[in-house]
Amino acid sequence: MPTTLQDAVDFLQQGGKNGVEIVAGATDWFPARGERPLCQPILDITKIAELQGIERTLQGWRFGAAVTWSDILTADLPNCFAGLKAAAREVGSVQIQNVATLAGNLCNASPAADGVPPLLTLDAAVEIASLSGVRSVPLTEFVLGVRQTALQPGEMVTAVTVPVLPMHVSEGVGCFIKIGARKYLVISITMVAALVAVADGKIAEARVAVGACSTVAQRVPMLEAALRGCTAAQAEAAICPAHLEALSPISDMRGSASYRADAAFELCRRAVASALTGAAQNGGLGHG
Repeated sequence: MPTTLQDAVDFLQQGGKNGVEIVAGATDWFPARGERPLCQPILDITKIAELQGIERTLQGWRFGAAVTWSDILTADLPNCFAGLKAAAREVGSVQIQNVATLAGNLCNASPAADGVPPLLTLDAAVEIASLSGVRSVPLTEFVLGVRQTALQPGEMVTAVTVPVLPMHVSEGVGCFIKIGARKYLVISITMVAALVAVADGKIAEARVAVGACSTVAQRVPMLEAALRGCTAAQAEAAICPAHLEALSPISDMRGSASYRADAAFELCRRAVASALTGAAQNGGLGHG
């Protein structure tokens, strides 16, 4: 349990042929192990000062790798982060939210990771450190597939960053909705994040991302393009199933592929409508 980032990357470099298991809240890591014995050293990063805190910088926003979902819920963030905050409320129970981390949600690389869709609407990137230095990888290039990330041996995530967004985007309002087998404490069958900005009575920018309907959550650019320039009254009719044809939902114990496709379409309608309502309540621009 190192207290400095330098000690952490030194330990990673010396991890041996089997590598090192990196944990923070470990809320995904422990259940995934089942009864398998531990055969690798464990690096607990929760005491590293450089990985704590949420801060506004000249480059945008920085969420340290050890930031918890409860930290996000209590942070003073603009309305464009409302989708991320809504996702934070859906990550397990309050006890889980108190220890589970934003970075861990990304590193777990589940198709149903609640944090990914809202971060995609914010153009998030992942900051990665090793003995060789620090690099930044767009979130779209970090999660590569089911349980697969762009992390290389000897590397660890140090932060999730959101760049300074264009004015018409930063003044938008975010939303996040998910469907599960029950109302609370559930893995998503389908989820949608939307970020909508309105100017002069029309949608100036729309960003929509769908999770749990493909191996990696993804934006739906056809839908986003169809929404731009619409009034609130026109938005619902502008959304059609064809806009989601790039998705590839599967059938599993939680839902069929056809159900997921239908649910994703309905959640897109609801998420956009909710974000538009939020923008209207903020004077039509969504100031935050």
